[in-house]
Amino acid sequence: MRYNKNAILGGLMALTVAAAPVSAAVSSSQAARLGNELTPFGSPKAGNDAGTIPAWDGGITEPPAGYEGSGDFHPNPYPDDQVLFTINASNAEQYSEHLTDGLKAMLDTYPTTFRIPVYQTRRSHSVPDWVAQNTRENATSAKIVGEGAGIDGAFGGYPFPILHGNDEQKAWQVIWNHLTRWRGISLTRRASEVAVQQNGDYTLVTSQQEAFFNFYNPEGGEDQLENVIFYYLSFTQSPPRLAGGAILVHETMNQIINPRNGWGYNAGQRRVRRAPNLGYDSPIAAADNLRTADDTDIFNGALDRYNWTYEGKREIYVPYNNYEIAQEGLPYSEILGMSHLNPDLMRWELHRVHVVTATLKDGERHIYAKRRFYVDEDSWNTLLLDQYDGRGELWRVSMGVVKNYYELPGVWTTLEAFHDLQARRYHVQGLDTEEPNTRVFTDDVPNKRYFSPASLRRRSVR
Repeated sequence: MRYNKNAILGGLMALTVAAAPVSAAVSSSQAARLGNELTPFGSPKAGNDAGTIPAWDGGITEPPAGYEGSGDFHPNPYPDDQVLFTINASNAEQYSEHLTDGLKAMLDTYPTTFRIPVYQTRRSHSVPDWVAQNTRENATSAKIVGEGAGIDGAFGGYPFPILHGNDEQKAWQVIWNHLTRWRGISLTRRASEVAVQQNGDYTLVTSQQEAFFNFYNPEGGEDQLENVIFYYLSFTQSPPRLAGGAILVHETMNQIINPRNGWGYNAGQRRVRRAPNLGYDSPIAAADNLRTADDTDIFNGALDRYNWTYEGKREIYVPYNNYEIAQEGLPYSEILGMSHLNPDLMRWELHRVHVVTATLKDGERHIYAKRRFYVDEDSWNTLLLDQYDGRGELWRVSMGVVKNYYELPGVWTTLEAFHDLQARRYHVQGLDTEEPNTRVFTDDVPNKRYFSPASLRRRSVR
């Protein structure tokens, strides 16, 4: 396989130059820190002074015994780890400096049921050598274009492993690292999502999902991206009222050139139509309006409606290395509590995170007036997200529940949970423990016609 990083197409170059890149790349001497005092993805190798966050020792690069390969459920690599202590409503003040406002609000809202079992910190993130190499190259070439609207000069690795520039530019870089983070090349999965009501009732919405991460195309390069980060297909299989519907997304890298392209298939009408509203705060029917379009993946899509500020790093308790809640055969009824995920199945660890705040611009519209992101310094996953309403009150708390997928290798979410504190309901994506297998990753590169609107129509009517 070839893992190329090539020059930009002439037309793309002209457009991005016209869009005025606003942050220059780092120097070669700065980039040389990657793999030395910095991890290959930009975080400090060293642990913290208190010894509560360890040094990075390479992460997980080999699966534990018993793992049979992609599609197999992941055995816990840390079976002997025990809970160090548990944070609850009665002792939260003792740990306040390591809690987000969202976690404090969860403890206040659900004082008898929500708790945070804390384990020793395991820095398990890792990437293939070719992703690390591309990340080093990106560090000296990647730029933000427009006001965070796109990136340029990056392929096959994290664009901005070393943050630089002013606080606004650093914020854009953090979010673009999240948007383009390593999640493999191609995947398929059958999984369910649920909206859990106040009484604990829920209805499964099950879909078959396929994705090709074009940004990590092993046979391509930047000149072959055609401005697409990834292609995504989702076919709803149940319940009957939603079955047969499908969506197709082409997620773009430079949104000045072309915003996200989306299409939807309506089973009743047997028609494929453009879905221009598949973004921002458009409500998601399968989530019973507990998730917006840009809540998916904790955050996705365009940055243009917000002002962005980088607030530095904090040490925060985050949901990390969560294998027990993703074990084969575990009933969904055991995973789903009445108001939140079952805390007995959760694992929380102390990690350093980048903190980014997005504040709605004057004259722009979104149901969230402010969003505060807590982004893992190692994997660049957004692990926690606090979202505020127009009155400035904390409204929703999102959690990216992550683990290392041995077959990649790399850390990504196994579940995503979205809590509406005002409605006292929550929504969960990624349930698959009752399925015969979990996500199946491959290095296959599909023909891009496979992710075309015409293909969506053909496949949906079968």
